[in-house]
Amino acid sequence: HLQFVESGGGVVQNGGSLRLSCAVPGFDLDNYAIGWFHQAPGKERKGVSCISRTSDLKNAADSVKGRFTLSRDNAGKTVYLQMNSLKPEDTGVYYCAPCWLHTLALVDTPQTGFRSWGQGTQVTVSS
Repeated sequence: HLQFVESGGGVVQNGGSLRLSCAVPGFDLDNYAIGWFHQAPGKERKGVSCISRTSDLKNAADSVKGRFTLSRDNAGKTVYLQMNSLKPEDTGVYYCAPCWLHTLALVDTPQTGFRSWGQGTQVTVSS
């Protein structure tokens, strides 16, 4: 089923920007709401953003509102997370997965095809 591949992470200074990409090789992602999840060191994954199938609805955690923007490519193959004004507390591994739009929680029902997390992509924000 869905085997997510995340990319685009890196090391940036405080206030910098990164653009993360999420894709499932061989599949389109426009059948599901897709979101990004942040796992800070030693902590559980937390949903930070979620975009609807058609991109008409979006939601984000309060901690990233105004800084992170979720989008899809026109072909429905990739979901992006534009991260601006990065802060040290944004440091961690970022994963993408199906999401509940209003709670930002993981959707791991059989209907979504989710079986496991991808490898994630590391974001490190230094001062």
